[in-house]
Amino acid sequence: MNKTLKKTLIYLLKFGISAAIIAYLVVEARADKTFSNLASQPKDWPLLGLAWALCLAAVALTIVRWFVLVRALELPFSLKDAFRLGFLGYLLNFVSLGSVGGDLFKAVFIAREHPGRRAEAVATVVLDRVIGLFMLFVLATAAILLTGQLHSPVREVEIIGRSTLMCTCIGAAGLLMLLVPGFTNGAISRFLENLPRVGPTFGKLIGAIRIYRSRRGVLAAAALLSAAVHVLSSVGIYLVARGLPGQAPTLAEHFVIVPLAMVTGVLPLPVNGLGAFEAVVAFLYQRIASGAAVTEGQGLVVALGYRAITIAIALVGVCFYLTSRREVATVLKEAELEAERSDLHFATAHPGAAAGSGATA
Repeated sequence: MNKTLKKTLIYLLKFGISAAIIAYLVVEARADKTFSNLASQPKDWPLLGLAWALCLAAVALTIVRWFVLVRALELPFSLKDAFRLGFLGYLLNFVSLGSVGGDLFKAVFIAREHPGRRAEAVATVVLDRVIGLFMLFVLATAAILLTGQLHSPVREVEIIGRSTLMCTCIGAAGLLMLLVPGFTNGAISRFLENLPRVGPTFGKLIGAIRIYRSRRGVLAAAALLSAAVHVLSSVGIYLVARGLPGQAPTLAEHFVIVPLAMVTGVLPLPVNGLGAFEAVVAFLYQRIASGAAVTEGQGLVVALGYRAITIAIALVGVCFYLTSRREVATVLKEAELEAERSDLHFATAHPGAAAGSGATA
């Protein structure tokens, strides 16, 4: 089978899964008046505009986080270039039909600019993603503990809370181990790098940690920026919920719902976890809200409202694309070749998870 045809079929399959999830959620939600209320009742447009501004600020901070990681390695790189590549990567997470997502595009572009420091260039993108994802779990864990969801009377929420806490602890232990020189240079690291399928991913992560191990202040700054990103995203989605008709969970409960939903961005689905993100928000809206009677379809409506905001933000990337189409096309071709060789191929994620990272990690 032709490689291009195979990639297209795989993408269509992924998009079909996302479409099926959305369709199922819509059918389930049609039993109440959520959608009819959305059309007939007034919206708070200033509040929705503020939500857009906060979500845009969250994306901007993910780009600043990546810039900090790049400059820590003394690579010639301006903040202007960071924003150009960051928004182009964000756009690609929405429109790419092949194996080239925003992270891969950024990694190839910056490696192309600094061919003698290829490993360092790729490390910035890998570590940017890992820090963003880890801080999602940290924020969700803190919110779960502060809101008492760890002992929720709803069995599913209790399981989610305990699982999140466990993942956060495992992630923290893993990152601390990676900061130990003997771990990243010894037999354990070689074993992980040689594992089938996941070995290359472990290899890139371990390589990134080796590079940044002596720059712990930079890692701390990146973690703080990630926390700010996730706070802005959570508040932004809460404002979407308040700007649309219907009841919604509290702001504190959104700090549980949003990070957990954004983790779905790591799934190999198009448009930053389309379908999975909406499903998690709809599920948690029904089970976490404690002081409001949330209708069946309200979580889906809010998730789709946030999705519309992210698409509006992605249009910023269109402006950058129009000013450098030829250069972007060249890099995309190189990225496709890299993906085929599995040299720089790693998954895209929801903006909540990273700079294209599309809600934002």
